[in-house]
Amino acid sequence: MTDLAPPKFGMGARVRRVEDEALIRGEGRYTTDVKPAGTLVAFVLRSPLAHARFDPPRLEAARKAEGVKLVWTAADVADMAAMPCLGSGPAKGEMRKAEVPVLCEGVVRHVGDAVAFVVADTIENARAAAELIEIDYEPLPVAVGTDRLLEADTPLVWPEHGTNLAFEYEVGDAAATDDAFAKADKVARLSLVNNRLVCNYIEPRAIVAEYDPGQERWTLTVGSQGVHGMRKAVAKAMQVDPSRLRVVTPEVGGGFGPKIFAYREYPLAAKAAAVLGQPVRWVCDRNEHFQSDAQGRDNIAEAAMALDQDGRILAMKVDLTANMGAYLSQFGPYIPWVGVSMTTGLYDIDIAHVSVKGVYSNTVPVDAYRGAGRPEAAFLLERLIDEAARVVGLAPDEIRRRNFIRPEQLPYETVTGRLYDTGEFAGHLDRALEVSDHAGFETRAAESKARGRLRGIGMASYVEACAFAGSEPAKIVLEDDGHVALFIGTQATGQGHRTAYAQFVAERLGLDLDQIRVHQGDTDALETGGGTGGSRSIPLGGPSVRIASDNLAEKLKDLAADALEAAAGDIELAAGEARIVGTDRAISFADLAARAGDRAEVTAIGEFKQAEATYPNGTHVCELEIDPETGSTRIERYTIVDDFGVSVNPLLLEGQVHGGVAQSIGQVLLENTVYDEDGQLLTASFSDYAMPRAWDTVSFHFETRNVPSTHNALGIKGAGEAGTIGATPAVMNAVVDALYREYGIRHLDLPATPLRVWNAIQAAKAALPGQRG
Repeated sequence: MTDLAPPKFGMGARVRRVEDEALIRGEGRYTTDVKPAGTLVAFVLRSPLAHARFDPPRLEAARKAEGVKLVWTAADVADMAAMPCLGSGPAKGEMRKAEVPVLCEGVVRHVGDAVAFVVADTIENARAAAELIEIDYEPLPVAVGTDRLLEADTPLVWPEHGTNLAFEYEVGDAAATDDAFAKADKVARLSLVNNRLVCNYIEPRAIVAEYDPGQERWTLTVGSQGVHGMRKAVAKAMQVDPSRLRVVTPEVGGGFGPKIFAYREYPLAAKAAAVLGQPVRWVCDRNEHFQSDAQGRDNIAEAAMALDQDGRILAMKVDLTANMGAYLSQFGPYIPWVGVSMTTGLYDIDIAHVSVKGVYSNTVPVDAYRGAGRPEAAFLLERLIDEAARVVGLAPDEIRRRNFIRPEQLPYETVTGRLYDTGEFAGHLDRALEVSDHAGFETRAAESKARGRLRGIGMASYVEACAFAGSEPAKIVLEDDGHVALFIGTQATGQGHRTAYAQFVAERLGLDLDQIRVHQGDTDALETGGGTGGSRSIPLGGPSVRIASDNLAEKLKDLAADALEAAAGDIELAAGEARIVGTDRAISFADLAARAGDRAEVTAIGEFKQAEATYPNGTHVCELEIDPETGSTRIERYTIVDDFGVSVNPLLLEGQVHGGVAQSIGQVLLENTVYDEDGQLLTASFSDYAMPRAWDTVSFHFETRNVPSTHNALGIKGAGEAGTIGATPAVMNAVVDALYREYGIRHLDLPATPLRVWNAIQAAKAALPGQRG
């Protein structure tokens, strides 16, 4: 375990975010703040039915309506391709692909599917015109319910496929797994639901599309998690060369995965801007977000664990069904595969078999949502390990210790192909138990019971794969005023990138943070960029920024040495100057910029190429109370001990982890996306979809117990998604612990809403009259 003494501004310093002042003052510039002269407004007419056939819409009245510039249906955009599905795992057999159409032709497949695109001078006129479009829908049978989608009598979303099965994945040895189960002393089993979630970032999606006929080129201003990936996907749908698109992303009010993807409104707005010769703006409203933006999770699983008489894990078996929605979203098929790869977690399990079935349904498509498959895997495993502890009669912490991969086994290749490099897993478990006063829990539980409350404690020891193999190049330029500009192809969506990246530059060039300008979100400013997702920005971008900073430092020392008639080795950089060490002879960065013969002398490139993912890990301990009379749950204590390898900025790190834990609390206790039997979305607004508030959380205790990664040049392991990965099982294990202690309830499906908890208590009381409660 290594702790680093933090410098003033460099890596490890607890620096406040430099971007916050402008945002707090309302000076942030978001997509909807971009308003070119003559901008028109677009509106999408969406299907009110989950599955229906329709004839070509009648558009005459709409096209003649006040202020209307164009009304399009599928026939008008036949030159466009579908929104591309760009990622999948290694399918077993046929991949039955169905991509999102830009506009539906003849059939709609979920509530909110796009049928027509209207552009007018105002949003009011666009909406009024959309109401004049006449469409005769012929309802078709609807397929909903993840557990029923492969049953023989379930309607088919895509009849031409002859099945609702989109793809299958498989990993492990089925025969060896069956043999291990046959020899097991004990077997733990659970059926698990990972509930569907709606992202609900603060800033809904939007785009402003402009077209320059002289250059035959578009500028698209759009909220995204990476402009280069957005350009690639939109260009593919438009069937144009990506060089004809400039994609710009200003401030972004939250992303969490779903803002990575290109959506149908983007190529539609771009085409309309070219046809009409005026900028076109489309802004999603909150209800549309529920019906159009990629949703998350929605898995069900049958999971089992074979154990010997000492509680050691012999094998694991998982059969998982992943609901993909009506279409395969941009990376939708890849998400279950990432989860499969993390099935065995931190445990020394060398026999496993995992099968995954991706299935179609008449619902909004599902794709990456914070953690993207890894929270699903951790939830399954950590719920199952708690059940295994009950089956074999061990404490939850003890069964984890007995099965952890030991430090001397590292590097360790899992049965699913992951290569863990470093970690001390029992160390963070023991520390979390110590800090949470696990030993004093029974006293607190007795006090809660005296007040008529049920107290539970739950833990989860997780590992995730993130910052996957690849690179994120960085360019640094000394500007004329002596400030330094950094260009990098990731995209901040609230994490604090301007601060974190500036810390790397400040440390190497001797500058204050306000002397460093960080530029993201413009495909014309940087040739390539991988965007933000999978906790990759700082682990991959940070080392590249440091390399670029070192390269620029050497160039500046050479320039200064020439100007000051000294050796480059005698030059130091500090406070915006290059000076001869031990003297008062110096030259400012601004003067160095003026002396440079060309920009190449004050420009530096850095690129760190990482060959393997990083593996952050940790232990979360949640303690909560349940009111058995109402089923309501209140979190009382929450402890986090994480291993992130190296902490770049502890303050930003805490914020990332806190946010992830809050999202998981929402998933476990509140959030649930509900479709009825007709495919109608019953939770399509904040009136029906519960979001976590401040009072649903608690003051978290967070600390790190870092073991640097050997896969990363700076030892960083990545942290953006970790809170959601550790928290979901920890909170649910605490809920079940409270219910098991009093009523013998061993399982509850997500989410543990008050009604669901209350119903479980009533059922347990009825089943055990006079014995409990």
